[in-house]
Amino acid sequence: MLPKPPVPDAGSASGTFRARRQRVRRGNWRLTLMLLLAWALVTFGVAYFARALSFDFFGWPFSFWVGSQGALIVYVGIVVIYATVMNRREAAAGVKDPVPYADEAEARRPERDRSGPITGF
Repeated sequence: MLPKPPVPDAGSASGTFRARRQRVRRGNWRLTLMLLLAWALVTFGVAYFARALSFDFFGWPFSFWVGSQGALIVYVGIVVIYATVMNRREAAAGVKDPVPYADEAEARRPERDRSGPITGF
């Protein structure tokens, strides 16, 4: 069995980095769990309580409206919330978007011989 590496002091640079990284991960997990809970409530809660939600909403039964339209709106909202929060957290941490693969590959790719029978590929 390998010996465990020494744990840095809380005041050292490595300890501070680990604590910050753990705090960020915990926040990401918390956000993900909250959004999954919202997804589960919308997906399964409406189906489970469909009879209790039997009032008209814009001329349609509320359970039908939520099942057909409202759930989609909530799903899009979940994606927007997650993307917005994660973009803000990445910007605060100084994380930059990677270079798109196509541009990077084009910069490194040597010029091909285009005299073959098939061109454009």
